[in-house]
Amino acid sequence: MKILIMGLPGSGKTYLAERLQPLIDAAWYNADVVRNMSNDWDFSSEGRIRQSMRMKTFADFEKSNNRYVICDFVCPTAETRANFDPDITIWMNTISEGRFEDTNKMFEEPKEVNFHITEMNDTNHHNIAKEILKNV
Repeated sequence: MKILIMGLPGSGKTYLAERLQPLIDAAWYNADVVRNMSNDWDFSSEGRIRQSMRMKTFADFEKSNNRYVICDFVCPTAETRANFDPDITIWMNTISEGRFEDTNKMFEEPKEVNFHITEMNDTNHHNIAKEILKNV
């Protein structure tokens, strides 16, 4: 199962992923780590599309091996989300603006999500894990 944790930079994606990962025994790919491995810090539209496809490749590998996988990255447009093709989308909608103006300008609010997080707290990861594992 491919789980996308998306939202603006600074919204708590990594914070949530780090806490959710051990609860569901998932592989976890963080966008900054993946960009660093690829030495690709291009945040143009093309660079973001390339990153969504790169994250998809890692996630599809894990899913094909019957593992849960969490990918946390901005995934700012409907196109990047469609490219990644998550089974579950968690939108970290905890801030109104991120620290990068270019990202704020291109960010499109998702139309459909499985979990819409509007505040950071110490229970989100437990609640989400419970819902995900309920269907196992």
